[in-house]
Amino acid sequence: MDDLKDIVNESKKNPQAFAKIYELFFDKIYGYVYYKIGIVAEAEDISEQVFLKALEGIGNFEWKGVPFSSWLFRIASNLVVDYFRKKNKLSTVPIEEQAYKIADNRRDTEDMINLKLSFKTAQKAICKLSEDQQNVVILKFLNGFSNAEIAGVLGKTEGAVKSIQHRALNSLRKALKGELLNE
Repeated sequence: MDDLKDIVNESKKNPQAFAKIYELFFDKIYGYVYYKIGIVAEAEDISEQVFLKALEGIGNFEWKGVPFSSWLFRIASNLVVDYFRKKNKLSTVPIEEQAYKIADNRRDTEDMINLKLSFKTAQKAICKLSEDQQNVVILKFLNGFSNAEIAGVLGKTEGAVKSIQHRALNSLRKALKGELLNE
């Protein structure tokens, strides 16, 4: 944590020091953006925009008791919202690509098919959640954020995040139960 504070403070004085922030956070930011948008080229472009905006705004960044990563993810979240406003379409995720990323080369064909079907089912259920619920599920379970970090990204209290998470998990449970019964 102290190292990150040093890097951020150095980046305020020397923009070239920002490269370290980019290295530390690019994969997480890209993963979040990709999961929300589902298009590799678009996710790469938006992820780059996140870091450009962060570099432009690093001089105004202040430590206010929330992690630095929350500030970056808030920028990413805002850019994703802007992207969909411009595109005026719903968020979908090509879950097959996620399945291939996660799948081990040693898996046999039947395992790969089952994995892809599981991801498609999960994707359908997640897409039925509200935007806040989707964000909480993605940040918590795919990026490993704490409730405090999620609260910082979404601009909500930790209690609100817990409540959103609880409702999201209940909705997912019901949706997945329904999917299994419909098979």
